[in-house]
Amino acid sequence: MAFIRPSTILRLYFVFVSVALLWMFFSYGVWCPEMPRKSRTDTSKLTMAQRENMLLEKEAALSRMADNLYKLERQLQQQYPLQFAQAKSLSLIDMPLLYIITPTHTRPEQKAELTRLSQTLLHVPRLHWIVVEDNDKKTKLVENFVANCGLTFTHLAVKTPPDFKMKTTDPNWLKPRGVLQRNLALKWVRNTLKFSHESSVLYFADDDNTYDLRIFKEMRSTSKVSVWPVGIVGGLLFERPLVEDGKVVAWYTYWKPQRPFAMDMAGFAVNTKLLMKYPHAEFSLKVPRGYQESVLLKQLVRLEELEPKADNCSKILVWHTRTEKPSLKNELRLKQKGRPVSDPNIEV
Repeated sequence: MAFIRPSTILRLYFVFVSVALLWMFFSYGVWCPEMPRKSRTDTSKLTMAQRENMLLEKEAALSRMADNLYKLERQLQQQYPLQFAQAKSLSLIDMPLLYIITPTHTRPEQKAELTRLSQTLLHVPRLHWIVVEDNDKKTKLVENFVANCGLTFTHLAVKTPPDFKMKTTDPNWLKPRGVLQRNLALKWVRNTLKFSHESSVLYFADDDNTYDLRIFKEMRSTSKVSVWPVGIVGGLLFERPLVEDGKVVAWYTYWKPQRPFAMDMAGFAVNTKLLMKYPHAEFSLKVPRGYQESVLLKQLVRLEELEPKADNCSKILVWHTRTEKPSLKNELRLKQKGRPVSDPNIEV
């Protein structure tokens, strides 16, 4: 039997309660499931006494339902007190949707990193994951992965031109990465929001970073652009916006602190209403290293409009971690010795 998380049970319960309450309010004059089918007759032919009896029967049925709901609520509260309190305060209807954009490229550790990120995102309610491959078409590996990841997702693909593509021997800072992939995701979000007016927030989550679940709660209240620190980045333990009187005034960073927005891609989120207001705002392949964030944000917001999160940018809730590139030299040695290499039909 599959394991169902208590939080899932509670969310389903509150949905059930909401539907039941609506049914209770609007059920007068409608056939009640607990009444015999012969009651589904033309009420215009019933006497006043018969109508009153029908209403009494419906009230009794609704009373029994309310009593059962109350007992179920008490049972859940006793069995899962912490989850119950969290779910009780959770209003999924009013919660802004999160669009999480993740560029990705083919490499031996790709599926492992997507797995790690997806397992984190599974704990975040009201989320749409946009995975964009650096490829001219969708690969079977990623296609299979997102189809079974358990998240609401969109899978896209666009290839970085060869002149802007890094070689395996290049340092990771040499050329911009994920530019066209993020731009394609921005285009998809804008096209989608043409037909939707729901509140939503956009965030760029690379597949090799590490995320505290609290960062997703922090960003959800973004009005324009929210910002926070990022750990293990720029050759420092962390980089962060410097805040005075609740306003961002400068940046704590070693490398080019004069940048308009001197922070990492993982350090900000954007309200999609602002994104729709500036339909041409996007990243660029033709900017100096470290200026991608500034190129986008300069088109959207001023420094004094930034919204500091994570306790006035004093807490680290996201880390710019990287997975070590695996050494596969023994695969080559097996091949040279004429021995069977790892089965290519097994996804890793």
